[in-house]
Amino acid sequence: LLLLCYTEEEAVIVSGLKNTDVFVGESATFTCELSHPGIKNVQWWLDGSPLHNNFVTEISEQDGIIHTLTLNDVACHDSGTVTFRAGSLISSAKLLVKGISLLE
Repeated sequence: LLLLCYTEEEAVIVSGLKNTDVFVGESATFTCELSHPGIKNVQWWLDGSPLHNNFVTEISEQDGIIHTLTLNDVACHDSGTVTFRAGSLISSAKLLVKGISLLE
């Protein structure tokens, strides 16, 4: 019987956040994949402000490894830096929300 014991220090980010461009009113999704589950103090931030799960901000986790943030119905002022933190691990990416110009 082989028992694997992980510590937070051994965890790594397998796949980090990617820069995302969306139009006003669309959804923006960011995903970060960790090497293994069980990491404490997982938090999402937008421009230094912590994000919380609600109808606009959807935060989910799959198998404790894949962490996903979806920002729904984004506006221009949502543009900024999205940061994912899990313990001492950090990944960041830019969110650019583009306006739609109506040509008459």
